[in-house]
Amino acid sequence: MDSPAALLALLGVALLWVRALILGTLLLLTPLAALAWAARSRRLPPFGRLARRVRALTDPALGALERRLWHLRIRHRSANLPWWGLATVLLGGVALVMGLELLREILRGAFLATRAGGAGVPTLLVRWTIGLLHLAIFLRVVTSWFGGGASAIGRLAHRLTEWFLGPLRRALPPVGMADLSPIVAWFLLILVERFLLAVV
Repeated sequence: MDSPAALLALLGVALLWVRALILGTLLLLTPLAALAWAARSRRLPPFGRLARRVRALTDPALGALERRLWHLRIRHRSANLPWWGLATVLLGGVALVMGLELLREILRGAFLATRAGGAGVPTLLVRWTIGLLHLAIFLRVVTSWFGGGASAIGRLAHRLTEWFLGPLRRALPPVGMADLSPIVAWFLLILVERFLLAVV
């Protein structure tokens, strides 16, 4: 087995382990979130032993999450913070898995293109360019969820994608507060990639 194939196989195994770890984490955190919700909403006696232990265990993480939600001006009830925390872990896990799968697809495309010799270079360039744009859209969306649009990664993702997301956003009809331009751009990039790969 050559090294690119071994790298792809290793990345596939890593993806399986990451998925299992995320699932295990969610299975462990769900009952804890339910207990924390019960303690915060006073469904458990607030000064009982179980409620005090649950709060001692969960309040440090939930306090940080609450400060972040207030910073982002997201309205919430304090009792529902455990569910916000669980949703954050779920979204973070999904983002991590999607990022790793995207990386694996970029590497797989590069591996297949390089096996074709010199004729595979245009294919490689198309796959990598579209893959980079997909990754930038993904990072832009994820950083916007957590208020990281001003971070270095958020600014880079913005610079890489705004040239086509901006006009697309202005062309699309508004749908409440949702910005559908990243979703539409994602699928348009898939169509452009298929067209370019058919031409090349």
